[in-house]
Amino acid sequence: MKQRMILLVAAALFLAILGMAQNPPTTPPAAPAQAAAPAVIGPAKVAFANIQQIIYTCDEGKRDASALQQYIDGKNSDLQKLQKELDGLRNQLEVQGTKLTDEARAELAETIDIKDTNFQRFQQDTQKDIDSRRTKLQNVIARKVLPVIEKVAKEKGVQVVQFLDTSNTFAYVDPSLVITDEIIKAYNAANPAAAPAAAPAKK
Repeated sequence: MKQRMILLVAAALFLAILGMAQNPPTTPPAAPAQAAAPAVIGPAKVAFANIQQIIYTCDEGKRDASALQQYIDGKNSDLQKLQKELDGLRNQLEVQGTKLTDEARAELAETIDIKDTNFQRFQQDTQKDIDSRRTKLQNVIARKVLPVIEKVAKEKGVQVVQFLDTSNTFAYVDPSLVITDEIIKAYNAANPAAAPAAAPAKK
């Protein structure tokens, strides 16, 4: 009887051990590592610059703008000559039209139409050409001024430089925050403008 009791106890212990092996006790999951606190970003120091003023008042910009203006003046002179010639022909047709033969009057009217078409085309082509030259002037200096702005900003401990122009809606900007003059001075030092080539002497 004792032996049977011992066997029953042993069997019960074996079953208990087997059950624990099949269903091991769950252990609580490890606590997740605490995420690092995000870095605190302080307020950025902002400055302002007028890009148009930089382009057209730096030494290189003034030189190129002056050359462009001379080119524009020359084209305007050509347009005025064409306009004067066209006005003369129109006046001739108006004053002498009744005195001319039908053939001469038709020929003069045709000449006026051709010259008027040429004048309009010349005017449009000239404007496109001037706009293209002006855009090129601005883009060349704008590309070269970007590293200068970065250099001046770092020297002054500035993180953001905002461009000022006529489209801005700032009600007020403290003049002490405008660094246009410093940028122009630094640009002139980094990009000395060569003197414009002398115009060829007229023969």
